[in-house]
Amino acid sequence: MSTQTFTLGRDSHGRLTLTTSDGTQHEGVVPVRAFPISAPDDGLSLVSSDGHELVWIDRLEALAADQRTLISEDLALREFTPTIQRITDVSTFATPSTWSVDTDRGPTTFVLKTEDDIRRLGGGRLLIASGQGMQFGVPQVADLDRHSRKLLERFL
Repeated sequence: MSTQTFTLGRDSHGRLTLTTSDGTQHEGVVPVRAFPISAPDDGLSLVSSDGHELVWIDRLEALAADQRTLISEDLALREFTPTIQRITDVSTFATPSTWSVDTDRGPTTFVLKTEDDIRRLGGGRLLIASGQGMQFGVPQVADLDRHSRKLLERFL
């Protein structure tokens, strides 16, 4: 389906709705990025509540501002990834270990089960998965303070 042949809105429960050019309305539509880490704004599907792709969008920026806003709001809720700004403490340099960090959402602690839960994304970026399933981002390792980098290097 062409990106020009649909409209987006919200139902009374705040869920995303899609109306196709033939008037068919789909409730509970979910935006899904094809490449959420390497190309977050390229390739996005709007998927029905039963998991079927309804619309393919080549570039998020190609959409009208109101459609882009609705999709971005939904993605922000689904892809909540606090950014680590500082690592204040690590319980042990063996895993599992408890990390105390300051994020853009405030201070928190999490358990790192294995070193494999720290993924290098390229360009100095990291994605760290906690034992509880939460993802934490480090946009640029080099931008962390010296103490944080020193603690992190023990696990990389």
